[in-house]
Order: sequence, then structure tokens, then C-alpha cells
Amino acid sequence: MIISVGIGTGMQKEIKDKISAFEGHITIQKKSFNSIEQNSFSPISPDQKVFGDLINIADVKSVENIISRFGIIRTDQDFDGLFFKGVEIDYDFEKIQPYLISGSLPSFSEDFSNEVLISKSLANKLNLNLGDNFQMLFSKENNNSPSILKLKIKGIFDSGFEELDSKFLIGDIRHMRRILKWDYNDVGYLEIQLYDHTKSEKVSDYIYQNTPPDYDVISTNQKYKSIYEWIELFDKNIYAIIFIMVLVASINIISVLLVLILERTNMIGILKAIGATNKSIQKFFIIVSSYLIFLGISIGNILGLMILFIQKNFNVIPLDPKIYYVSSVPVNIDFFQISVLNIIVFTLCVFSILLPSLVVSRVTPKDSIKFN
Repeated sequence: MIISVGIGTGMQKEIKDKISAFEGHITIQKKSFNSIEQNSFSPISPDQKVFGDLINIADVKSVENIISRFGIIRTDQDFDGLFFKGVEIDYDFEKIQPYLISGSLPSFSEDFSNEVLISKSLANKLNLNLGDNFQMLFSKENNNSPSILKLKIKGIFDSGFEELDSKFLIGDIRHMRRILKWDYNDVGYLEIQLYDHTKSEKVSDYIYQNTPPDYDVISTNQKYKSIYEWIELFDKNIYAIIFIMVLVASINIISVLLVLILERTNMIGILKAIGATNKSIQKFFIIVSSYLIFLGISIGNILGLMILFIQKNFNVIPLDPKIYYVSSVPVNIDFFQISVLNIIVFTLCVFSILLPSLVVSRVTPKDSIKFN
């Protein structure tokens, strides 16, 4: 049960953390913004009071200004299409730091920076390495000649989430403002990070009610609905496993108690003959059974936590990231959840032995001693 909870919640947390690290928890955009193509067409100004107040919402950790634009990467040997995700100088790169496998994070000075972050899968596909230079082409409205950016790979990241890794690179937002001829503070959309991802729907509803009608507020739950529905199935699997294991454990404990009672029939008869009550004898067997339950739970905790610890630190069980969005089985060790699980299992198992303990009341000194 500990392993199922650790892996199930670990898988959910790992995938949600990856999505929020690269996409945020909530996105605010113009209705003309194509959330599928993620091309920024109509600018919004974060200086508006309604947007300036977002950071004052209790659950909001940060608000990032983003401009996303589709372009073509061109090298001497190959080309590919993806989005240039333009971010500000003060962009919070710490959330991406865990996925950085080589190089360093780009530094944006007062001048235009050509440094970008690119994914490992894209770098391998285009045969690019750390420090390489390449060109990225962007189309212009009412102009046949494209805008060309000369970029340099400052860092390479690998989230193991192919859908994210192949989607975009990250660079200086000022390039996008120049290409689109927007004002210095215009942005394509706002990316909101929360302290607690479980409140994304609540916060997005609140923001939607307090923004102008020509804006959309979209949570990552909506943007990646199929993925979130898939990982939510883990909860049902966890509950099913816990129910089955508790049922099996309860049946085993009942069997053990019945065997203990039958083996001690003569002892029960003698105890009753010298004045022991049914209640006191039942209490004795319940205490013995509770000790066995506690012993089994303790051993299970040690083995379960040991297996989770080994997997968490050494990743001995790999997974295909194209299918599971992670490269190895993720583990989340939450001692509060484990404590609650222990209490529930122990309580249910103890309650399960109350009924068979009533067998003690059916043993009479006359029959048990005579039988011996």
C-alpha cells in the first residue's frame, strides 16, 4: 500500500510539476490568441490595473510576461518548426533549473540577448550542441521576407516530457517585441504560477470573473485535459489497491485470531472456571492480535519505505517517456500520507477482529475441560 501511494502520487506530482514549470498553472490571453498554435497576435498590457492586482491574490506566487511566436530553426543540415517563447529579464528560471542537463541559464542584460534554452530532443534532432549558433526565421505580416534571428545555445534542458520538449525554446522577449513591432511593455499572454496547484481551478475562476470579457483565463488542467484525466485515474487505482489489501489483511487477521482461540480452548475454559469474564478474555486476544497487526505494519513500513527510497535515489525502474512522460518511476514520500494510511489500516484491522473475538463467549468451562 505504501508503494502504491508513493508511486501513484509521485507520478501525479512529477507530471504536474513539469507542466507548471514550463507552462505555469494559469494563462491569461486575448480571445484572439490561438491556444493551440500559441501564436501571439494581439498584445495585452500588463500595466492595466486588473492585471497589476493579480500578484496580490493570496495563492498567486508569480506573474510572468510571455510572447510566443512560431518560427523555423535553420541549420546547415536540417530545419524544424517550433515556438520561440520570449520571457522577461526577471523570469523565474529556478523552476526550470532541475531539468537543465548541460550549460547554464541564459542571462538577459539591458541589450538584446541571443542566448536561448533548447531541449535535448530538439538539439539531437538538429545535431546542435551547447554553444552552437543557429538561425530562426519568423514570418511577417504583409511582407514576404522573414525576420531572421541569430541565436546561441546557452543551456540544454530535458524534462522527459516530449510534448513539452519539442514545443518551444526559451529566449529574450525583446526579440519578439521588435519583430511584431509592439510597445516595450506589450505581451502576448500572462503566465501565472501558484503556491498550490490544487487551487488552480478556484483561482482561475476568480480571475475570470474579474477580467474584461475579451480575455480568456485557462488553467493547465484545461489545456492538458487528457493528461490530467489520465493521471487522475491513479487515485482510483490507489484506492482499489488499498481496499483489496486491507480486505486481505483483515481476513488473515480473523483467521489468525480464530486459530489462536481454537488452540487455547482449554486455557479459556480454565480461566473461566477460576472466574475470568468473557470481556477480559476477549480483551486478551484482541491485545495479542493487535500486537501481531502492529508487528506486520512495522515490517511493511520498513520494506515499503526502503523500496521507495532506493527508487527515488537510484531510479532502478525506468519508463518510456514517450508513453509515461517520465524517464523512470517517480516516487513521492509523504510521511503525513503514510501516517494516515497506517492509522486507517491498523484501525480497520483491529475492528475486524472484534467479531471473531466473540467466539470466546461460546466456550464453556464444562465442555472445554471435559474435551481435554
